[in-house]
Amino acid sequence: MAWEVVVGIETHAQLATASKMFSGASTAFGAAPNTQASAVDIALPGVLPVANRAAIEHAIRFGLAVQGTISRRSVFARKNYFYPDLPKGYQISQYESPIVQGGTVRFYLEGKDYAIPLTRAHLEEDAGKSLHEDFQGMTGIDLNRAGTPLLEIVSEPVLIGAKQAVAYARALHALVMWIGVCDGNMQEGSFRCDANVSVRRIGEKSLGTRCEIKNLNSFRFMERAIEFEAKRQIELLEDGGKVVQETRLYDADRDETRSMRTKEDAHDYRYFPDPDLLPLVVSEQMVKEIESTMPELPDARRDRFMREHALTAYDAGLLTASRTAADYFEALVKASGVEPKLCANWQTGELSAALNREERDIAASPVSAQRLAGLLQRISDGTISGKAAKQVFEVMWKLGGGADEIIEREGLRQVSDAGAIEKLVDAVLAANDRLVADYRSGKEKAFNALVGQVMKASKGKANPVQAAEALRRKLG
Repeated sequence: MAWEVVVGIETHAQLATASKMFSGASTAFGAAPNTQASAVDIALPGVLPVANRAAIEHAIRFGLAVQGTISRRSVFARKNYFYPDLPKGYQISQYESPIVQGGTVRFYLEGKDYAIPLTRAHLEEDAGKSLHEDFQGMTGIDLNRAGTPLLEIVSEPVLIGAKQAVAYARALHALVMWIGVCDGNMQEGSFRCDANVSVRRIGEKSLGTRCEIKNLNSFRFMERAIEFEAKRQIELLEDGGKVVQETRLYDADRDETRSMRTKEDAHDYRYFPDPDLLPLVVSEQMVKEIESTMPELPDARRDRFMREHALTAYDAGLLTASRTAADYFEALVKASGVEPKLCANWQTGELSAALNREERDIAASPVSAQRLAGLLQRISDGTISGKAAKQVFEVMWKLGGGADEIIEREGLRQVSDAGAIEKLVDAVLAANDRLVADYRSGKEKAFNALVGQVMKASKGKANPVQAAEALRRKLG
């Protein structure tokens, strides 16, 4: 029987605040080791934590975005464990009473719309970081991250296979950036995912024993790690073995997961309410104030693009993959005044290909929406052909400049003069008796060949629609 791979994702999104979850220490990335760990962050005797209001507002903002339930009263708890990068001997988190319960994250994959239910999203502080590479035979501890505010977002274990898991993670990554609660920088650790992977026979309802793969900091590694882990578990079960619940690490160099430690259950952490922190009470007024500042969300914007611009769900999904992409498209449509479909085709086609080639975000595109709009206007009014437009775009990408300037300098203006095109057509017909005879005997391909000859004679500058019309007219 075939196997089914079931995945649940736990995501730690670093909240975009200037200071830490319970202290005034900076959260800026890249400071010298141990220069941003305050007395509160390392729990020196006599200090008291104070919850960061901005972090709480970000958590509420996320809860509203996923249509979850915002708890009007939640509790901070101590999660007890001992590890060198945890200076307090406990982590302040939320357990029984998280600030957000439920909600959904939507994404499109292979033409289908998925709505993945969330279990919860809760506030907590980050631990420090263990550094192994720079110390021969030793481990360094950098406590700069200790106390950094995190929102841990937990999905239900309903994602089937690595592709669905990655699509969910991408959608969540785009959402937290869209609403401005996280910068999404995976290289700096601002967005980290743990994948809980289990396998079961197709048709079975109960979940298999899960293994948690920690700290996956790229979508490519997430897909490979889940696929390897699923294969490992299936082979183990088919050989008569048992999957042990444990925490594993993904080694990208060897493309494999390796055991770290036996997976703990909640009771192993001995959660109890933090005696230094009052329950977190969220007022109705606070929720309404935050709700009034929410941007148009990805789902709503995608639906509006489909409705207002007659785009397919696929195109609208690509254009709302990030807020910057959606903003670019709206600016492009407004500045160009051409058909929105032409704008969508160029943004998801030529522009997207160039951005991917150079691994750039659309926010760093050397071709602004206004400059691309100028190019699309010249396509729309017949000044240049589609082929010439690609040449203009390449010059614009590499050297800058406006479309009109490049068209004139490179001599790419399309020949649309009816008299000039008729002369080209007459010359082609006179020089291609065989193609003319083939066409008149019913071979339609001969007509396309004649159009090609006109375009060749004009060095690609003839308006192809006018050339085809003139040929039809002269051929009878």
